[in-house]
Amino acid sequence: MLIRAFIVGRGPWGNMNEFSIAFGFGVLASYLYLGRRYPIRTIGFLPLGVALFLFGYAMTLSATIEPLVPALQSPLILTIHVAMAMISYGIFAVSFAAGVGYLIQGPKDRVSWLPSHKVLDEVGYRAVIIGFPIFATLIILGSWWASIAWGRYWGWDPKETAALVTWLIYAVYLHARNQRGWAGRPSALILVIGFAAVLFTYFGNLYFSGLHAYSGL
Repeated sequence: MLIRAFIVGRGPWGNMNEFSIAFGFGVLASYLYLGRRYPIRTIGFLPLGVALFLFGYAMTLSATIEPLVPALQSPLILTIHVAMAMISYGIFAVSFAAGVGYLIQGPKDRVSWLPSHKVLDEVGYRAVIIGFPIFATLIILGSWWASIAWGRYWGWDPKETAALVTWLIYAVYLHARNQRGWAGRPSALILVIGFAAVLFTYFGNLYFSGLHAYSGL
């Protein structure tokens, strides 16, 4: 990624091939960061599986370096905006892993080799606490960039709409967790749904036309 960034003169995530690799990197980096604070090594196969899938998908895409379309030719904004996506998506992948682990483990710690349900619940919550404001800033910065590139802040483009729905799901999670006491299984289910929305935001542009369709982003 560093070599690619040096060659292209911007963040190495200007097309779907580059961002798939960056997304996988964000997943592994987030897992390693949270793994230093919590004993979650035994659920490492989940974020690792997501990362390997992303790396495998990237190998099916063209790695050719091509000039960016005019709307993307703002290297600084592109670098910051998509970097926030890489970080927040990666952190949400770890919250997904914690949610799946909790659903398997249950409140009575059914599986001896998994982290306890309390650890999994805490990791899922902590990951969203970190990723949510980054994702919110991503949407705000993207709106500002849209006003520069397309002359409007919001146009209900499929990518914009999917990102907003994703943000709302995690907002519901935080509200339910803090105000309604939805710890445990209900919050774990929301984490799984939230990451499904992340993946839809990531892949949805391949199936729905919109202003974000260039370069697969």
